[in-house]
Amino acid sequence: MPKTSSMIHRLPLVAAAMMITIGVAEAQLVGHGGMVKGVAVSGDGGTVASAGFDYSVMVWDLKAAKAVARLRGHEAAVNGVVFTAAGGPVGERIVSGGDDGRVLLWRLDGAEPERVMTGHKGRVAAVAVSPDGQVAASAAWDRTLRLWDLATGAQVAELTGHAGNVNAVAFTPDGGRIVSAGEDGTIRVWDRRDGAEIKLIGGGMPLTTLGVTPDGGSVIAGGAEGRVRVWDLATGAERPELENAEPVPVLAVAVAPDGLTVAAAGVNGVVTLWSLGEGPVLHTLAGQRGPVWGLAFTPDGGRLLTAGGDGAIRIWDTTTGGEIRTGAPAVAMASAGDGGERGARLFRRCDACHTITADGGNKAGPTLHGVFGRRIGTVPGYPYSDALRNGDLVWTPETVSDLFKRGPDVVTPGTKMPVQTIGNDEEREELIRWLEKVTAPH
Repeated sequence: MPKTSSMIHRLPLVAAAMMITIGVAEAQLVGHGGMVKGVAVSGDGGTVASAGFDYSVMVWDLKAAKAVARLRGHEAAVNGVVFTAAGGPVGERIVSGGDDGRVLLWRLDGAEPERVMTGHKGRVAAVAVSPDGQVAASAAWDRTLRLWDLATGAQVAELTGHAGNVNAVAFTPDGGRIVSAGEDGTIRVWDRRDGAEIKLIGGGMPLTTLGVTPDGGSVIAGGAEGRVRVWDLATGAERPELENAEPVPVLAVAVAPDGLTVAAAGVNGVVTLWSLGEGPVLHTLAGQRGPVWGLAFTPDGGRLLTAGGDGAIRIWDTTTGGEIRTGAPAVAMASAGDGGERGARLFRRCDACHTITADGGNKAGPTLHGVFGRRIGTVPGYPYSDALRNGDLVWTPETVSDLFKRGPDVVTPGTKMPVQTIGNDEEREELIRWLEKVTAPH
């Protein structure tokens, strides 16, 4: 899994990695090779975009509950997606941001990104688009926010002031201000015209997510301490927080289009819906397995989409709190049971990124099915780095052992694979014996 430098993100990732075996369930939108990091719904409610740990953005027909496109252009996990307005200068598009520090603009059916916007020196944790569709904002772990002209792809502003990673960003409904939240525990409000910071709100534990109410009056945020807090955007005064029965780190919040309902999700996979005006809990949704990273209401507010660690996007009825089932099978996160074998148990640290079966496909890393005897960088459809795509190394028990002994950064320089070693000779041998058995074509 990609390395991170923040406790906020590392804790949920560790929890997700522990969710190894998922049984068959009636999930909705299933197709990503691993965790789903973000989800968005188009303005007409008919299309969904999702951001995957498998480096891809997927486009879905919501009514048919099926994938219509897979967009590949990021070179690392994708963390955030958002739609542009259909009536804006670039038309209806998708903007995504990822661990590769890039912001991409996509046609909904595009094979290649229309715009590649670079400049960040750290992972892009979140993206937002102005209501007029002219400007995208990105929040990144280089402690900056950047504004991008979507018509040209040019950077129009760099906003600095956060004293740590910036984890969330949103525009106010009038499009005149940008609101951000970060690891420094603050919410900052910026003027879109000149990028000037005009307000500092909050303080305390790191914040991971935020949402702005449709009337522009309030900002709602959550973070590491498990609280869902509400501030008045005009005065900066904190309002009564939304009581969370189980204060676990909050990973996502969303506000319904009518401004009456707030949803928040955490590392424990539970999503809570509140009545914003009155404060009581309306529903507790607990069908997602693993952390929930993304939330999105449909434009009519009648549905809530949740995306997370089990690789599935689920759809909920916000009136009843019930899951709307399509009968599509959920994808098991593990490629095989351990059968009591030590090699299988050792593979669990790799399972989040690799499959081992003929029909497993690529996830964040290429499939390992048939890996022994295969030249490096040759799995069809996987977006390898140039260093691996042009390599001549052949995977054998000896070269795989060397990879885990000395580390992928030494054996395969330029790789995107996280640095992970196994120093114990016996453990390496058991893992390789098991891999030889389960990845061999039959």
